[in-house]
Amino acid sequence: MIAEETLKRIKRIEIISRKAARDIFAGEYHSAFKGRGMEFSQVREYQQGDDSRFIDWNVSSRLGRLYVKQFVEERELTIILALDLSASLQFISSSKSKKEIAAELSALIAFTAMLNNDKVGLLLFSDRIELYIPPQKGRTHLLRLIRDIIEFKPLGRETSISNALVYLTSLIKKKAVVFLISDFLDDSFDTALKIAGRKYDLIAIDIADRRERELPQQGHFHLRDLESGQDFSTDFTNNALRREFAKIRNEKDLALSELFRKNGIDFLTIRSDREYEKPLFDLFLRRKKKFAR
Repeated sequence: MIAEETLKRIKRIEIISRKAARDIFAGEYHSAFKGRGMEFSQVREYQQGDDSRFIDWNVSSRLGRLYVKQFVEERELTIILALDLSASLQFISSSKSKKEIAAELSALIAFTAMLNNDKVGLLLFSDRIELYIPPQKGRTHLLRLIRDIIEFKPLGRETSISNALVYLTSLIKKKAVVFLISDFLDDSFDTALKIAGRKYDLIAIDIADRRERELPQQGHFHLRDLESGQDFSTDFTNNALRREFAKIRNEKDLALSELFRKNGIDFLTIRSDREYEKPLFDLFLRRKKKFAR
């Protein structure tokens, strides 16, 4: 039985996501993802000028004449939402937690895919694989995905992006577009990312809270690491601490951006205190221009 409050949240997310997907994203999505590959259609007899690389030697030898394979542009994509549900996604300093933003963003991507007749699957992970729902089409399926993102209670608290990507690459053999949605508070996933980036059209979306980038100007705070459960205290009026925090944060951001860049992975940061529609739309535009070259 789904709680009434959850049903209201699902309905609200559906209304917002459907409208944005229909009015803003549909055309750019099509250009950014459609036509990325070709699938086999049929064979026909060889004609002068045909590319010899497409000769089907098995058919040709059987029929005694040269035949070539014909391909058509793939019109249906498989979209996978790989969503981090580790405890750090519960962090909130404004009106919405990082998890709420991740849920709304996932819904927007899913409804945009649905309008383009694509299949959508879901992988929820923490430091383990929490839930996998195979790709399907249709509104009922998408509403189930949104419900599970909102309601699912993960067993793990920490993060293993490597485990999630290794699981995906072993499970999904066909080409897919994978949206990896996380706050990327993890290390040692370079190899898994490289392999997944070669196999799939992988897009990384970093969900960030402003307080992870901008410390309060002053005050003594008691804090807790949501993933480890460790408590500690700090004084944000300490200028040396603030400088060190900014330095570490900047180095981590630069290292993450460089990791994605060198692996050819599109990367986007979404702030929980800002709109997410425009950054996602801009990403689609960049991809559209890249594939149009």
